[in-house]
Amino acid sequence: MIQLNNIEKVYRTDTIETQALNNISLHVQKGEFLSIMGPSGCGKSTLLNLMGLLDVPSKGDILIDQQVTQNMADTKMARFRNSRIGFIFQSYHLINDLQVLDNVELPLLYRKSTAKERRELATEALVKVGLGNRIKHFPTQLSGGQRQRVAIARAIVGRPQIILADEPTGNLDSAMGDEIMNILLDLNKTDGTTIVMVTHDANMAERTHRLVRLFDGSQVQ
Repeated sequence: MIQLNNIEKVYRTDTIETQALNNISLHVQKGEFLSIMGPSGCGKSTLLNLMGLLDVPSKGDILIDQQVTQNMADTKMARFRNSRIGFIFQSYHLINDLQVLDNVELPLLYRKSTAKERRELATEALVKVGLGNRIKHFPTQLSGGQRQRVAIARAIVGRPQIILADEPTGNLDSAMGDEIMNILLDLNKTDGTTIVMVTHDANMAERTHRLVRLFDGSQVQ
């Protein structure tokens, strides 16, 4: 489902060159739940951004669902990303001025769907994460765990094949973290969604199918 071949990522300024990733080759199978661990600054989020086509590698090839993504036009890339990949962030990235339902609908605005279809899909996604009774609330009226559930609903509303989660339990206590992890495990098991999760929590990583470790931009496990 995700294929990275000899990936390097270098950030350059006028005075300094920083190698964020070095010769990463990683294949994620369809339906796999993969976790990525490593110390801060080792390249975990950079790797996730490359998988999500939010950034481009300095060297190497990225294939998503056997589709070569190099040299893809920006508009085609945006449509491709929107149809196949859902994102979950540690800090939720919700819009506080929009109700929960409107936040979840956002990815669908870039598709050819009616307002009724968007509302139905968003409601279905919120029910799936246990927030069917919160659709008219605003993010500021929710707990941290509830806001992360809204973020998950937004990620799955377009029924993507892949979910990329960057520290999805990082801002939550252990009980709320377990709830979020159980939702992700259910999405993986029931819907067959391929999930890649960056985490600092070894207990969460142990519940996934496979663990990859990074250190100083290189894969060490």
